[in-house]
Amino acid sequence: MSSNNNTYATGKRKTAIARVWMTKGSGKIVINRRPITDYFSRSTLKIVAEQPLTLTNTHGQFDFYILASGGGISGQAGAVRHGIAKVLQTFDNSLRGPLKKAGYLTRDAREKERKKYGQKGARARYQYSKR
Repeated sequence: MSSNNNTYATGKRKTAIARVWMTKGSGKIVINRRPITDYFSRSTLKIVAEQPLTLTNTHGQFDFYILASGGGISGQAGAVRHGIAKVLQTFDNSLRGPLKKAGYLTRDAREKERKKYGQKGARARYQYSKR
């Protein structure tokens, strides 16, 4: 969707999904109608979300409007990072090389393994009793 200066991409990690819209601007990042510093209370999550911008030296050039849902706060930070990387690549294909090398374009597909019947968890068994 590259209409009226908007570029769109979807980022995913585990069960979290981030829909990312990018426009030229002053570097504002809004997630679920809240500034990034309010949304990600831990500074490490903010750093994770902004890694593609740091890598490509595009801080302050674009505004991001992001809708994040599902998963936990860390999964959403990873989804935002994936979405920002994808939208930057869509905007300028020359950024693909460094983003791919850093691993930001790869979706983290790890999911929680399901619990099996007759067992305590996904792999944990009930303790065997001989007597």
